[in-house]
Amino acid sequence: MSTKVADHVLQRLREWGVEHVFGYPGDGINGLLAAWGRAEDNPKFIQSRHEEMSAFEAVGYAKFGGRLGVCTATSGPGAIHLLNGLYDAKLDHVPVLAIVGQTHRTAMGGSYQQEVDLHTLFKDVASDFVETVMVPEQLPNVLDRAIRTAYARRAPTAVIIPGDVQDLEYSAPTHEFKMVPSSLGRSAWTAIPSQESVERAAEVLNSGDKVAILIGQGAAGAQAEVERIAELLGAGVAKALLGKDALSDELPYVTGAIGLLGTRPSYELMRDCDTLLTIGSSFPYTQFMPEFGKARGVQIDIDPHMVGMRYPYEVNLVGDAKATLERLIPLLRGEERGREWYDTVCANVTRWREVMERRAQLSADPINPEYVARALDPLLPGNAIVTSDSGSPANWYARHLTHRAGMRSSLSGTLATMGCGVPYAIGAKFAHPDRPAIALVGDGAMQMNGLAELITAAKYRDRWEDPRLVVGVWNNHDLNQVTWEMRAMEGAPSFLPSQEIPDVQYAAFARSLGLTGIRVEKPEDVEAGWRAGLQADGPAVIEFLTDPAVPPVPPHATWEQMEATAAAILKGDFDRGSMVRQGFKAKIQEFLPGRDRH
Repeated sequence: MSTKVADHVLQRLREWGVEHVFGYPGDGINGLLAAWGRAEDNPKFIQSRHEEMSAFEAVGYAKFGGRLGVCTATSGPGAIHLLNGLYDAKLDHVPVLAIVGQTHRTAMGGSYQQEVDLHTLFKDVASDFVETVMVPEQLPNVLDRAIRTAYARRAPTAVIIPGDVQDLEYSAPTHEFKMVPSSLGRSAWTAIPSQESVERAAEVLNSGDKVAILIGQGAAGAQAEVERIAELLGAGVAKALLGKDALSDELPYVTGAIGLLGTRPSYELMRDCDTLLTIGSSFPYTQFMPEFGKARGVQIDIDPHMVGMRYPYEVNLVGDAKATLERLIPLLRGEERGREWYDTVCANVTRWREVMERRAQLSADPINPEYVARALDPLLPGNAIVTSDSGSPANWYARHLTHRAGMRSSLSGTLATMGCGVPYAIGAKFAHPDRPAIALVGDGAMQMNGLAELITAAKYRDRWEDPRLVVGVWNNHDLNQVTWEMRAMEGAPSFLPSQEIPDVQYAAFARSLGLTGIRVEKPEDVEAGWRAGLQADGPAVIEFLTDPAVPPVPPHATWEQMEATAAAILKGDFDRGSMVRQGFKAKIQEFLPGRDRH
């Protein structure tokens, strides 16, 4: 039987070890779909409800699986729908390949139905590599380069294949002039900075008395080395949100997340340090870093395009985090350091944990959203994969969930797009079908994307060895994160026509699909709700009715800033009294000496 271009696409993907492709059908990829039929669904075609979800699922698969995520869509509208998920991959540095259809070559340029200039469309999001296959001989080189580039640049790439090209007989490139043969495979490699630059970095770090370490996702493969260097330097370790699973929160000197969604001890660590070591992070908010000129700095990053751009570092080490730290650690003088700074950092962490415990226990109407996350924390399985959507639940994810060794977690760190939590979890389930996944989602994101993707979870539940996919929904009828940003940043009360959203019966919708669905309306039922979801024999939705008046108080908030926010609320917010009460109740927990005052 002859081999068509579409057949060879799938064969090449199999040769690269691709096992799943997330997509949605359309006539622009009919040739590929027919080839999938001939290939007996190898690699597996995973059907989402929307192409954007296909891209998000590919991102989740790549983030948690440590391998290439692949998505596919038809020409025109389908290709456009992929963009948000692909931009998420681009900004979070995740290897994803998009294979998209295009109208027939004979119709291109003729304003044909669903014709979009896809090369131009993808040129930014897939800036590292995008190409259109016009003849069969192009295919292996284009596909191989797209995959290698996605891995090497940790970025999305795109291959566009017109419909008529998909159905052409495949012909391999030859050794003739203007032909570009290709080959499979890529070898592992490690970037290492020069010895002279490592020695300069050691001099900076050895001179510091109050060392702060900031890690991101680039430190994930160097946990033992980060622990060792923190202990040598007597340093505290703060984490960018993408680095939440790069180091265990159980270590006494780990201060947790940094930034608006971060913790008070991380803020204090950066405020008071005299030396900063940043490993594998491009955290953008410089107001949460040491004041310029106050601290000396060293950065380690594998990407030479991402160094030296957030803080005036003295030494920028371009290299793999693990390999670079292995060369740096022997040059550090840990025995000469006192314990005062280290003890202060650890004490700040301990106090913050007490503050967060008290904040979670505060009364609210009907349920304190912080308590929902706090109650989940001790129940999380040791091998759990946790995803967070964007919105107010990301605050509680960042502050209340203790990352423990063996767990994985992530969110849309840089694009901070809504609607990724559930599809991330689905992608994670295909990467690790033997592990439970938990998605933390606000009601806005659930209405945007999550409800439809519950259908996808129901469709594929039998393919997962551990069928648990638990979706926790914070139902407060409000686009809460933006509401509080309006109050705090704009000094404006909530604008109900934009912020208020309908009360949807999320648990009931889950039950209509044959899934577990539980609606929790009282604080005393929160823990039981989580337990029921984690003990379910398949996907589950646990819906919590939470209080929108509980503020995501940032770690650096002062009394003066709280008063300014309160003044904005009093200008005309619909629920003024309860919001002011909850805000001051939350803030005052930082000043209470005991654990029993609410």
